[in-house]
Amino acid sequence: MVDNAELDKNKGIVFSAILNIENKHFLNDPEGETILNDLILKEGYNDIISVRTAKSIKIEIIAKNIEDAKVKITEMCDTLRIYNPIVSDCKITVKKKR
Repeated sequence: MVDNAELDKNKGIVFSAILNIENKHFLNDPEGETILNDLILKEGYNDIISVRTAKSIKIEIIAKNIEDAKVKITEMCDTLRIYNPIVSDCKITVKKKR
């Protein structure tokens, strides 16, 4: 296994990306509704107004910079259909790995 410092020197910078995929706001989220009902009815958390669930994917990627990493990940998502853009929103957050 090659350590991250060696990857930095040879190919680019190692970035950590989080893809947060959730249903579009106008679609029902049955899992979120179930959690909301449990919080309010069973546990008494009456201050909670809404719960939405999401899927999170963590990716480590080698790129020249943050923008390059975002472009590569966006292309990957589009090519592999990681999420369905008709029913889901995908937010990509990228930061340099420490």
